[in-house]
Amino acid sequence: MQRVVRTLAAVAAVTALAAGTAFAQAWPNKPVKIVVPFAAGGPADNYARFLAQRLPDALGQPFVVENRPGAGAVIGTEAVAKSPADGYTLLLMSNTHTVNETLVPNKPYHLTRDFVGVAPINYSDLVLVAHPSVTAANVQQLVKAAKDRPGKLNYASSGTGTPYHMAGELFKAMSGTFIVHVPYKTSSGARTDVIGGQVDFMFDAVTTMAEQVKAGKVKAIATTGLKRSAVLPDVPTVDESGVPKYEATIWLGVLAPKGTPAAVVQRLNEAISKITGQAEVQQAWAKQGATAMVMTPAVFDKYIQDDIAKWEKVIKSANIKPE
Repeated sequence: MQRVVRTLAAVAAVTALAAGTAFAQAWPNKPVKIVVPFAAGGPADNYARFLAQRLPDALGQPFVVENRPGAGAVIGTEAVAKSPADGYTLLLMSNTHTVNETLVPNKPYHLTRDFVGVAPINYSDLVLVAHPSVTAANVQQLVKAAKDRPGKLNYASSGTGTPYHMAGELFKAMSGTFIVHVPYKTSSGARTDVIGGQVDFMFDAVTTMAEQVKAGKVKAIATTGLKRSAVLPDVPTVDESGVPKYEATIWLGVLAPKGTPAAVVQRLNEAISKITGQAEVQQAWAKQGATAMVMTPAVFDKYIQDDIAKWEKVIKSANIKPE
């Protein structure tokens, strides 16, 4: 009897695999939608449209971008989680999603439960900048100043849970410092007050702050990747400046609803990886402060899980609550 059960199970598995492969060979036979749970015009939207313009060459069908912003990316993400797992609705995600796994526990979805990783796209470094009046010229001096005067230094961000805020909290946790967070409603508001000297420093996008650094309106203390930024190559990383293994970037990727046939996920991964792996694409993105990422679906799933765990530790240790 057990042998019969095992045989039937094996037959069922082979049948399911064959069906999935056949589906993948026929997929796609209609347009594919990429849902961006952020407003139009931002980096996530721009890179989604970059892919949507190029994927039809590899896969033979149009790729259409649909912006569904709101509720900290929850609205658009929920819509994709509830979509059929047929490869025709995809999600453009960022590490806002991995932060939200802990910061917003009562979401109607969970990344590892309701999605499967398809492929990463790229990551962008941030830069730690300070108003010129701040005497610290490097990370070690900044850490010493913060430890000498706990709670006297402050940093701005575009709001609780944003990558700029989380970069600051990770810095505090890894450097053992107490620095006051000053949240703003927008990045522009935070940036204006750092440039004006109302706030001591902030973490911001490298490309956004590069011109302000060159103009002397702020000074660059360090960048946040593990390698130096091509945009500010003379600025050291936080990692090499005395906080080993510090890394806080903004990264983007593509997810599909859980249950999407593995063969479809693999075809998508190969098509996206071919685009992000092109030398001319990587060179163009480097000028924008972005570094292309190429991973298999399995490696990308692990990357997502590790990022969730990383920010969970920071959020819980700092007792961060959503606004």
